[in-house]
Amino acid sequence: MSPKIAVLGTGTGAPVAEEVFAGAALVVGGRRHLDAVRLPEGARRVVLGALGPALDTIGEYVGKDLPVVVLASGDPGFFGVVRVLAERFGAERLDVRPGVSSVAAAFARLGLPWDDAVVVSAHGRDPRTAVNVCLAHPKVAVLTGPGAGPAELGAALPPDRVLVVASALGDPQHESVRRVTAAEAAGRDWGTAVNVVLCLDGTRAPGAVRTVAGVPVMPERWALEEDEFAHRDSMITKFEVRALALARLGPRLGDLVWDVGAGSGSVAVECARLGAAVVAVEKDPDGVERIRANAAAHGVDVRVVSGSAPGVLARLPDPDAVFVGGGGRELPAVVAECARRARRAVVVAVAALDRVPAAREALGAAGFSCDGVLLQSSRLAPLPGDVTRLAATNPVFLLWGTRTPLFREGVAQ
Repeated sequence: MSPKIAVLGTGTGAPVAEEVFAGAALVVGGRRHLDAVRLPEGARRVVLGALGPALDTIGEYVGKDLPVVVLASGDPGFFGVVRVLAERFGAERLDVRPGVSSVAAAFARLGLPWDDAVVVSAHGRDPRTAVNVCLAHPKVAVLTGPGAGPAELGAALPPDRVLVVASALGDPQHESVRRVTAAEAAGRDWGTAVNVVLCLDGTRAPGAVRTVAGVPVMPERWALEEDEFAHRDSMITKFEVRALALARLGPRLGDLVWDVGAGSGSVAVECARLGAAVVAVEKDPDGVERIRANAAAHGVDVRVVSGSAPGVLARLPDPDAVFVGGGGRELPAVVAECARRARRAVVVAVAALDRVPAAREALGAAGFSCDGVLLQSSRLAPLPGDVTRLAATNPVFLLWGTRTPLFREGVAQ
């Protein structure tokens, strides 16, 4: 077999094993990493820019049985270069020497544990996934990149989030770890030395001791009973309907879900419990407060927007999925606007048969494939004499429209 490709993690304060450089014919890395080490005499130095040409150059040296060293930031196996090197040259050819990841270093500077943090990469990816994770989870580390740095995150996050911007980690002269508000982060130029941004929600208390690191603890059950929510005169999406709606919405970490005409917010709360960032839209002032109370009671963060759809939807970021409840005169316009904006799915619950054709037409006109079902259920109910009857609930039409699934990467789970 050809000589190993040594992959060294550096740049966050860990010492570099310089003996690995002995005999290296090619050393590849970022400019600051290359400047920080002593290269062997005669070794070719390649500053890492576009990854494709660098991999081609590495391939030339590997093909000639010449040893190669690749320098990377922190732990190169954590959202790093190890993945592409293993895919191109085979994992068995790699000699990986990890350093301290920027995420571990940043939390260490704050004296905080991070087994309960979610890590998401926005480097070379759409930053909306990172934003949604920050909205849904109280402790997040975001690996940044051009166009997805502290300023962009700060501009998209609510004012109660605290951002910790860690730059030039491991550089004794230039290292900086700054705690700022989201608005402060949005208002300045952070340069190119940012390693990672930590997003912290100080309003939510730390969780219990963890057994599984990273991904939030998933709920043991969903489609909760109606009496687990505050609601008015049984005006709440029944759990049978909610169960199928959640299955068609598919809320997950990194998603943004709208609950339009949220009522008690039962669907919004359940989507948030499953990891999604959620916006609940409700025009009734009492309903707005009820949604907030239900979200607090279940320990989730739901952004509540007071106003009437479809007009109020114009100022919201595009969702991945939307649940539309209720069936007023504005339903066709609301469904049409939601379908125009949604990236993946729209689910509509209506009680009136007359509203179904217009809702279907609105979904189809937006390019969704549309399906639906009439849900009729009868629940067990006790009768005097220790006997049981079936108590029918009101029938509900559930319609759903779906787009082609979108691929998303970049969240450490």
